[in-house]
Amino acid sequence: MCDHAGGSHVLPQEDGPSFGDDTLLAGFAENIEFALVVIDAGGTITYVNRSAERIFGYDRTEMLGHRLDLIIPQRLRGAHNAGIARVGSGGPSRLNGKTVEVAALRRDGSEFPIELSLSIWRGPNGIAMGGIIRDISERRQRDMRLHRLAHHDTLTGMPNRFQFDMQLEDALAAGEATGILLLDLDGFKKFNDTLGHATGDTLLQALAVRLPAALDTNAVVARLGSDEFAVLLRGIDDPSTVVAAADSLLQSFDKPFEIGDHLLKLGASIGGAVAPGDGGNREELVASADLALYRARQRGGSYRMFEPDMRNAVAARRALKDELLHAIGAKEFVLHYQPQVCLESGRVLGAEALLRWRHPTRGLLEPADFLAVLETHTGALTVGSWILDEACRQSADWRAQGLAPISMAVNLFAAQVKAGNLAETVLTTLARHKLPAKALELEVTETIALDYEERTLAPFRKLAKAGVGLAFDDFGTGHAALSTIKRFSLTVLKIDRSFVRDMLRNRQDAAIVRAVLGMAKDMGLAVVAEGVETRAQEAALYAMGCRTGQGFLYSKALPPDNFARLLKRSAKPGKKGTSIRF
Repeated sequence: MCDHAGGSHVLPQEDGPSFGDDTLLAGFAENIEFALVVIDAGGTITYVNRSAERIFGYDRTEMLGHRLDLIIPQRLRGAHNAGIARVGSGGPSRLNGKTVEVAALRRDGSEFPIELSLSIWRGPNGIAMGGIIRDISERRQRDMRLHRLAHHDTLTGMPNRFQFDMQLEDALAAGEATGILLLDLDGFKKFNDTLGHATGDTLLQALAVRLPAALDTNAVVARLGSDEFAVLLRGIDDPSTVVAAADSLLQSFDKPFEIGDHLLKLGASIGGAVAPGDGGNREELVASADLALYRARQRGGSYRMFEPDMRNAVAARRALKDELLHAIGAKEFVLHYQPQVCLESGRVLGAEALLRWRHPTRGLLEPADFLAVLETHTGALTVGSWILDEACRQSADWRAQGLAPISMAVNLFAAQVKAGNLAETVLTTLARHKLPAKALELEVTETIALDYEERTLAPFRKLAKAGVGLAFDDFGTGHAALSTIKRFSLTVLKIDRSFVRDMLRNRQDAAIVRAVLGMAKDMGLAVVAEGVETRAQEAALYAMGCRTGQGFLYSKALPPDNFARLLKRSAKPGKKGTSIRF
């Protein structure tokens, strides 16, 4: 009720309002929703209305004649009393015309926020001060809720992207040595899709507890998006502090998460950067950490700190994307074909269509030079559709030449599956080139196989029902394994070349090959062994029960005309394993 804590409206009249003498004014004062409290120059309460009784919890008789300290928190009384004394002695008020928010005290001892506007006048008994008071507890709570919604993630209660960015900018503006970590979850989408969003939400809430517990108390851990998190480390003494934090975060994923009846093993990829060396402002620092995260994601379950050459790699990747866009328009892609051979007779049973790029300056490029970028390129769907059409056209052309009908294996891009019309596109392409469904075999990569959603599985079921073959490429090397065979209508397993290469000198690799062959036999699946390069490997595979191989022992991938000659040669009676070199 003092001048440092409220707006001041000075009433110059000699005689202040007497509520007892003015029935109309008294009725107004008693029935307004705001509390009215009047004190004299000494700080003694001389009048309160009904709303004051309600707001403060006192009866009127318990307030009248008592000092204003009755409704002022202990820690604020000194300042209030000093202001009252100054105004009561005729001093000026600094809050003329202002309304402020201060804390008040209820009878039960609880504090609450009020909005106060102060008026001062001179009456018959000297200086008097009156306060118009509003309880703003609900408004303050609403403001706090809005502030929390604006600054915190609603699911986990963690700081959100806005709060993280704001604190990062504050740290950089203060010139503090600052480190950040960006974290992506490995495998979260699989759990979310297969176990449901409720389980996924609970997993994120568990992470909101585990991640901060792995770090020092001054670290700020925020949720930026679905499965994206960030860590802010302010005032670090050494960049190694950021490395240690990243390592600690990775170790926190060693223990599985117990979510209901499920025991979930989750991984993470982390990218880090340190200011000012890796970026002087928020945008630069986050971009640097994001580049490091990209490198970490390529390996999975690891962390990488930013290095300057990462920017060069990104620039090269961006340039390659531009070149690929031109290559699509200029029709610079061609297909070569690698034979799949019967180990017993040496006869060519099938061909795998493999993409090549006739680069105008670098010559003929193999997929290792560009496929990783093409798979995420906006033109992936266009190229994938062209590969399917061209492979089917070539297969039909060989048949028209009177060559032995063989199966054509075509690799799919994830973009073709996500387009939503895969089955229709494949069946229409086969019909256009007058090929039977069994003439085509689609190869599925792990990226596609790990997507268990019905929209992904349905097209493959339709194609399998029509008679199109479905092969799982590089079986045994990644996360997708037995569950993939169960969900997809597979007809072929392709044993990865890494197992074939070392099977003669590594017992574990030999055991894996033997196990895959045994499982495939029990499930009625064909098997193609990739990377066969020696007769000894061929003999060992044949002894284990494998009947089809693919690799340099038989031929590298060939242009169409050369492959046609190989196909003619294989159809002639001859010694087992005969092959043509190009």
